[in-house]
Amino acid sequence: MTDVATGRHVAAKPGALRRFLSPQHPAVMVQRVMLLVLLASVIGLCLANPNFRNPANLLNIVQQASMVGIVACGMQIMIISGGFDLSVGATAAAAGCLAATVSLTAGVPAGLLAGLLLGLAIGIANGCLIAKIGMNPFVSTFGTQAIILGTMYALTEARPIAPLPKEWRELGFFHIGGLTFPSMVFIMVVIALAAMLHFTRYGQHVYAVGSNKVGTSRAGVNVDRVLIATYAIGGITAAIAGLLLTSIAGIGSPQAGTTWALLSIAAVVIGGTPLSGGLGGITSAVIGIFALTILNNAMTLYSISAFWQPAFMGTGVLLAVGYEALRRTRKN
Repeated sequence: MTDVATGRHVAAKPGALRRFLSPQHPAVMVQRVMLLVLLASVIGLCLANPNFRNPANLLNIVQQASMVGIVACGMQIMIISGGFDLSVGATAAAAGCLAATVSLTAGVPAGLLAGLLLGLAIGIANGCLIAKIGMNPFVSTFGTQAIILGTMYALTEARPIAPLPKEWRELGFFHIGGLTFPSMVFIMVVIALAAMLHFTRYGQHVYAVGSNKVGTSRAGVNVDRVLIATYAIGGITAAIAGLLLTSIAGIGSPQAGTTWALLSIAAVVIGGTPLSGGLGGITSAVIGIFALTILNNAMTLYSISAFWQPAFMGTGVLLAVGYEALRRTRKN
């Protein structure tokens, strides 16, 4: 284009959409593309299906996304630090079962506290195995998962813990204007963890550890402490989700959360966070979990078998990871 004042030819500035889709790092581009796809899908479904745009259905989507979404937020921080946790589902189930058991004798508040402390203890244990001993996150958290499940099944004989005090159901079905308690907790967790990542020194250290663990250690950062804190947060978020599920179901189930580890990892990856660490944000987890939840909701509305959801989820994961791998190959 030509500058009217000088008569010189200058390059045209890219439009807002092009600038939005052309960030400095490709991982951010994947996140923004997924956000646009998610928004387009929501708009399209709202126009095509009256049942989807029903306010009750939209609130139901938020609630369905809330518990796995809380787990995904904790998983997001662990993946940014360069690791992940396969035991989050087992941690959620164990926290729910312990809370249910304790509440039968000591009351619901004591049960909630016991469940949270168990999640914290499991997260710290995972962090110590990875940071202090140097174990691979896959091996250590897979082993932790097996220990938790075996112990829990042996103690409960794989039977649900019920009936629970009525306070559990009152907590699970408490709502304000249609927004349920699990949804409110999800929103608070998203805000709290996003603020922690972006406005605290610990959040900066998480990104640094995920980018270059050795260099971060040489810069004077206690890498072990950062990793242990990261897995502790993952354990607490898993426990919170398990307690919320217990409050809705009204039972403490040893079988709860069996797919949460894979779903949370898939949500983070689909949201645009590379598994290599050092990049991403809570936004990625939110985008990914809502993409999976809306997909499941749309399949239900259109009477499509839920068995197809893992296939679509796997496709999304392969596309996101494949793009990142292709980018690294071309860069090298």
